[in-house]
Amino acid sequence: MKVSTILPLAVLMTASLLNSCTSPEAHNPAFSITLPENLGDTTFDGRLLLLLSTNDENEPRFQISDGLKTQLVFGMDVEGWAPGQTITVDNAAYGYPIKQLKDVPKGEYRVQALLHKYETFVRGDGHTVKMPMDRGEGQKWNRAPGNLYSVPAKVSFDPASSQGLAAELTEEIPPIQEPEDTKYIKHIKIKSKLLSEFWGRDMHLGAHVLLPEGWEEHPNVKYPLAIMHGHFPSDFSGFRTTPPDTTQPCVYSARFDVDCYNRVVQQEAYDFYKMWTGPNFPRMIAIVIQHANPFYDDSYAVNSENLGPYGDAITYELIPHIEEQFRGIGEGWARFTYGGSTGGWEALAVQVMYPDEYNGCYAACPDPIDFRAYCLVNLYENENAYYLDSDFKERLRPGHRDYLGFVDAALIDMNLKELALGTKSRSGQQFDIWEAVYSPVGDDGYPKRIWDKETGVIDKEVANYWKENYDLAYIMKRDWATLGPKLKGKVKIYCGDMDNYYLNNAVYLAEEFLESTTDPYYDGEVDYGDRAEHCWNGDHSQPNHISRLRYHRMFIQRWAKEVASRSPAGADLRSWRY
Repeated sequence: MKVSTILPLAVLMTASLLNSCTSPEAHNPAFSITLPENLGDTTFDGRLLLLLSTNDENEPRFQISDGLKTQLVFGMDVEGWAPGQTITVDNAAYGYPIKQLKDVPKGEYRVQALLHKYETFVRGDGHTVKMPMDRGEGQKWNRAPGNLYSVPAKVSFDPASSQGLAAELTEEIPPIQEPEDTKYIKHIKIKSKLLSEFWGRDMHLGAHVLLPEGWEEHPNVKYPLAIMHGHFPSDFSGFRTTPPDTTQPCVYSARFDVDCYNRVVQQEAYDFYKMWTGPNFPRMIAIVIQHANPFYDDSYAVNSENLGPYGDAITYELIPHIEEQFRGIGEGWARFTYGGSTGGWEALAVQVMYPDEYNGCYAACPDPIDFRAYCLVNLYENENAYYLDSDFKERLRPGHRDYLGFVDAALIDMNLKELALGTKSRSGQQFDIWEAVYSPVGDDGYPKRIWDKETGVIDKEVANYWKENYDLAYIMKRDWATLGPKLKGKVKIYCGDMDNYYLNNAVYLAEEFLESTTDPYYDGEVDYGDRAEHCWNGDHSQPNHISRLRYHRMFIQRWAKEVASRSPAGADLRSWRY
């Protein structure tokens, strides 16, 4: 039993006076961040990030995540920052997972500051925007060449008295070395006319090209094209001409609970090389595409009001260029797409939006393909993305789980992290790129928000725009009379039923429509992995940590067996099978 204590009025008045006389600085801790004077006459725009960490395992800039182990980040936009000048990061900076510096617990922290540089784009649509140009790293703010940062320093931080804390951005992330060509792997880059016109400057597309065994010895053969979509590839991964390097220490995979996973990855890549060069493997050209842009590590391979005409640029500029240079057949029946997660959505999206240009898609663990299940949000019926609908209860909507259903991040966590890393959909993270790709352009030149980033309230007008332009299940259903005959037999979708991001829910909804189709029946495949996490790809014979390494060998061979049933009369199905 708790006994109440009634304080005398004089005591209460004294406490009130003491509180009112507290120094303002006690409520507004600040860090002073300085640009070195030796950076020339240039000024800088960008996102200034202050990072605090209690973890010594890595630099603070590598410790920001959606999950429970995340450390602290506070961000603010800067413009015209000149060398030698100091900027103060205080309570005005937006923080994650703690919103303001004043609420950070007292203690010992490793502190680091970083400037994610923006450039000015005068776009062809008449808008001027400030964005981070990709510099070969795939839009990663903590690894982007040219970004400035400070050496981590240990400080004693007390929000009630912390003043005079300072950092100088003395370090610069170095350029990334381009990969070198080999006998089998070639690297190309082209200037895109379409994208350059949109962005108001030279913009490029790239690809890593894996040539078939015997390509040089068979100069008269033309080959089908296998197109793998996905996140920014630094090279053609999963292909290795030498056995695993046993001189390197084993690396444990916490995600899969597998020891020496680095050697498993290398062995799988070496096994694929032996298959690729051995007898009876279909001879074709395989590519992975580089299309990082100012918003993300790839474009989602479709046309967008905010990103520009990436769908047309990839389909009508990049792919024909590759086919011409490396003797591709160059016809829609001789191309197919595959990929997982982002790549899974892209594989299906380009098949739906360019049905005559591709002859099959294998979409594994795709990003939401039905926006009635945009992860756990129904964009058309729910009012708020962050909270479950209820008159009296307040329950956060989950964002990430493991295969047993343990939730370690809510949807609000993932979005507020993005808001700390960048305003106006510029964080380079997942929900911001969906917004950038799918949304119309706002009056300020940046994407219209699908929901208020702080409150989660959904904008139904924007949601309807998404529906009509990028909800793949809805688009297929709406246009099945014309799309159906062109998609028959081409749509294959795979997803684990315990996908970490709940992506299987959208697949269920898409399957309901596909299985109901008539005139024609879609005649494809939708399959699920029992208790399989992100990113299961249809292989029931192997655990996820193995099957995820076998996209090329799985889908190239599968398509080669199926293509005869979807090829025009007179198509060359033999010369590339030597």
